[in-house]
Amino acid sequence: MTDQPETTSAGVAAAAFVAAGVGCAALGLLTTLAEISAGVKNLLNWWDPAGPLAGKSGMAVLIWIASWIVLHMAWKNKPVPARRALRITLVLIAAGVVGTFPTFFEMFSH
Repeated sequence: MTDQPETTSAGVAAAAFVAAGVGCAALGLLTTLAEISAGVKNLLNWWDPAGPLAGKSGMAVLIWIASWIVLHMAWKNKPVPARRALRITLVLIAAGVVGTFPTFFEMFSH
């Protein structure tokens, strides 16, 4: 093993991981917002048979792709601390999971 620092020049990989976390967090946030606000729920109802689930998942995918592009452009030639990127990703994924649990988002229902 070498004594290299915990950084990698592969910022593109870190961008992909963190962007996945951003997409997960977006899904959790949109799920909770749809429960809090009837207006948001109606705005996310892109297709009646699926209800607001179509908009929640569709917007989460769009946010994931947009964040991936932005982070890729920002980090593509930079050393990014791999452990920090992993920690950020795990926190964002955890936030997304919590936001999609009925026990959590039903606390905000009307």
